[in-house]
Formats: sequence, structure tokens, C-alpha cells
Amino acid sequence: MVEAFDVTPRMRRVVFTGDNLDEMTYRPGQALVLAMPLPEGGTGRRDYTIRSFDRKKRQLAMDFVLHGTTPSPEWARRAAAGDELQVRGPRGRTVIDETADWHLFCGDETCLPAILHMLESLPGNAKVHVFLEVGGPDDLQKVPEAFAASVTWVDRGSKEAGPNTLLLDRLAAFELPQGRGHAYIIGETSNVRAQRRHLVERGLEKSQISSEGYWRPGRIGGHDHVDD
Repeated sequence: MVEAFDVTPRMRRVVFTGDNLDEMTYRPGQALVLAMPLPEGGTGRRDYTIRSFDRKKRQLAMDFVLHGTTPSPEWARRAAAGDELQVRGPRGRTVIDETADWHLFCGDETCLPAILHMLESLPGNAKVHVFLEVGGPDDLQKVPEAFAASVTWVDRGSKEAGPNTLLLDRLAAFELPQGRGHAYIIGETSNVRAQRRHLVERGLEKSQISSEGYWRPGRIGGHDHVDD
């Protein structure tokens, strides 16, 4: 590991290096599987999205939401240059559909690394619409200037992160653009499932929606494929 620093008060970036990183290929939105050290010993599988990759420097960054005292945020808080992790991948199906006429992104703060990286990979004239749920103003991050006016930050205020209708309500009031678009719906599993079903009911084909449950209350590690 090269370095670790806070991007926002609740998001910490860890920058890794490795001998074979110059050989890696991936698509923005994909993740690596980390062998995360566990307090009781051994390791547990954790999926974290690639935030950025500098092939020349062989440096890869991943962002960790600092929520709770589970193994991953605790490791990220202590991370320092020289620390090592075993990783596998990349993997993941939520990637840019380059044939789409427009792109719709929805997610909470756990999805900021994926969504921001995907936005950075799009041409500046792409038609995008973005709804991002966060815990407050301190969670806001810089977005590509070309898309700044297309991003709506949805502040949940004093509410706990988890199942809610904040993004679903925004989608209900959103007029779907003309043409064939693609939606990227990620975040808390029950919210993702509700948003996916809403878009299908409004006429989007299931093939036009990439949806992944990154987390759900009470579960440590793992993720859900949301295909129904």
C-alpha cells in the first residue's frame, strides 16, 4: 500500500500498488475482492469498487465508507503505507452501456466510488442524470464539471442509512428521456429492488437496468444480485 487519507470525514481512500497491476484490465464500476483481516483471525471476503487506476504509476485507489466498527472501515482507519492485502478480480456487471442514448445513476454514499468513476469515464457530451443519497453536506464530493448540473444530491438528514424511499421518490418525479437509456441502480438492497421494479413498471426493459445491492442492514460483507 502507498498511502491512505480521508476524502471526506466519512470516506477514506487507500492507494495500493502491486507488481502485476500494469497487466490488469477492468471497466469502471467493477470491484476487487479483498481478503480483509478479521478480528478473530483469518480473513473475510469483501468487495470494493475500484475508484481510480494509474497504470503508469501502478497505483490503484479504493474508497472505504467509515461507518460502524466492522472489519473493513476499522482496517481503513488504521491503514498505512506498507500494509498488504491479497486481492482477486476485477469482477462486476454494473458497467457503462456504451450503446445507450442516456444514462441514469442512483445510489447512496457506498456507491460514490463506482458512480463517480463511471462518470469520469464518459465523454463530456454524454446525457446523464444522477441522484445520490448522502448523510449530509460533508459527504459531497467533486463530480466531473461537464456533469455537475446533472447531479442531484439527496440529503437524508438525521435519518439512518438504510431502507427508505428517498431515491425512489426522486425517480417517480423524473421524466424518462427519449431514446434508449440505461439505468445503474446500486446501494442498499431493498432500495435497489424497489427502484428497479419502478423503472420496469415505467417501461424500461430489464436489460436496460444494471442493479446491485451493495449492502443491507445486519449483514457484514457480501452483496446481492438484483435481477427480479
